[in-house]
Amino acid sequence: MTTNVLAHSYLLEYMAKCRSGEILVGQELLQMFDILDQHLADPDIRFETADAHKRINFIEKQCKHYEAPFSGKPFILMLFQKAFIEAIYSFKIYDEEVGRFVRQYQDVLYLVGRKNGKTPLVSAQNLSEYFCGPEGIKILCSSNDYEQADLMFQAINAMREESPALERVTRVNIKGIFFGHRKKVTRKGKFSYRNKGSIRKISAKTGAKEGRNIGVGSVDEVHEMKDNTSVMPIRQALSTQDEPLYFELTTEGFTNDGYLDGRMIEARRVLNGELERKRWLIWLYTQDNEKEVWQDEKTWVKSNPGLGTIKKWSFLRRMIDEARSNQEMRSFVLAKDFNIKQNNAAAWLTDEDMSTEDEFDIEEFRGAFAIGAVDLSKSGDLASARVLLMKDGKKYTYQQYFIPESKIGTLSKEDREKFEAWIANGLMTVSDGNENDFRHVTAWFVKLFRDFGIRCFKVGYDKWSAIYWVKEMEEHGFDMVRISQDWGSLSEPMKMVKTDLQSKLINYNKHPIDRWCLENTAREMNGKMEIRPVKIQGKDDKKIDGTLTLIFAQKVYMDNRTEFLQLVNGR
Repeated sequence: MTTNVLAHSYLLEYMAKCRSGEILVGQELLQMFDILDQHLADPDIRFETADAHKRINFIEKQCKHYEAPFSGKPFILMLFQKAFIEAIYSFKIYDEEVGRFVRQYQDVLYLVGRKNGKTPLVSAQNLSEYFCGPEGIKILCSSNDYEQADLMFQAINAMREESPALERVTRVNIKGIFFGHRKKVTRKGKFSYRNKGSIRKISAKTGAKEGRNIGVGSVDEVHEMKDNTSVMPIRQALSTQDEPLYFELTTEGFTNDGYLDGRMIEARRVLNGELERKRWLIWLYTQDNEKEVWQDEKTWVKSNPGLGTIKKWSFLRRMIDEARSNQEMRSFVLAKDFNIKQNNAAAWLTDEDMSTEDEFDIEEFRGAFAIGAVDLSKSGDLASARVLLMKDGKKYTYQQYFIPESKIGTLSKEDREKFEAWIANGLMTVSDGNENDFRHVTAWFVKLFRDFGIRCFKVGYDKWSAIYWVKEMEEHGFDMVRISQDWGSLSEPMKMVKTDLQSKLINYNKHPIDRWCLENTAREMNGKMEIRPVKIQGKDDKKIDGTLTLIFAQKVYMDNRTEFLQLVNGR
């Protein structure tokens, strides 16, 4: 090993302080330090800090923060940030193909809790590489969506604009950042029009990613990606470079069996010595277990190295307090603040939540106004129809289920016995053949009006509903409202259904199929803390149609609450 003994090593200082306990880090980062120690002892690997310090000095002298509360202030790197940059650039190995020593680490996985400055840090690093790296270097910022990719690009551009020296030799347009200033045209030198290097942005949804030739690729928030189709074209675009650099920076997320899950499995195999990836720097800020999160706040810095300087203690304490009593907040905080992977399809309701009051007689609502909801199911097996009624501030639902005759024979023995009992008790209507006859659904709503005078104010239906059925309902005078089954549409109604069930403000008449559907329902959560209903893992053959119509009815109610309550109270 060859070491630059004249320069102080931030990496060695950081490693020593972490191992002594002066700085708390998780076991997985300590495992990476063990690998780096092996490099330091390897005579074939050089440890030279000059390239790293060149970029550290560039960031601290040329880059400024661009957002409150640090806007306009110099970007002074913390020790953990300097150590990270030094780890990337300081280890050099001889490359027979290139014929010289090159940077060892070409792939970087950086996992850290939210609001610890990961995007500004890698943005500053990208800008430093643009100026300190080879002439003609092309840098690409990417993410799962264009908005997230733009965050990194705008961070780079804001730092560029904050520095008169950098702004003077560059220009920006809708395509990216380029060398050469239009108002101060020069034709010579690295920072002139002659240098065709660029910084651009791209998202997973952008087409034509192949065919690019880049030197640095940075992908933000990879936890949202379901597979590698977005990142592989970027990684392959680095293949012509002598010293490519590929960043993946992220927090943990909620996508089950997604791209990050696979990467983390491989990363942990590398850290455990089960797999060799000599070019992969794995820098994970993680907790050692969930228990310490709730019992010892001093350990929070393991996932949040910027806690107390970048991220506020008061903010994290407030998040933890809310998480103790809120299931969705708990999952969100554990994943995003502490990098503890959460099942995005966790159970939604407890037995106590699903318990309801005594049964009611639909005769009590003769002449009432109602909100209708229908889930016709694209697979054509089970369908659900429901009306939501109001009395004394409480919601009451009356419902019917529908199934094709041929589907009954495909059920498991346990489920078939349930379905046959439900059919015998008149809770489920059977259609001849292989598909539901949706005329039965229309007839059920019409019968409610004819027998009990119950009038539907509006009827919410899902997007899979047959067009001709919607037209049939409209011909009978029903006002139909289409409901999209996406995060934004279903999140708040689903949360409100749970709250109302817990408060005993929803009475679903102890309907056994409703109870069965609720038991089969999990809540899936995304990175915006929005939720939507899915089947509990391992219950793919079960049904949640009744849950969907309950949520649909709640959605229509929330969107039309004032007008509907005026009808209810005025009848």
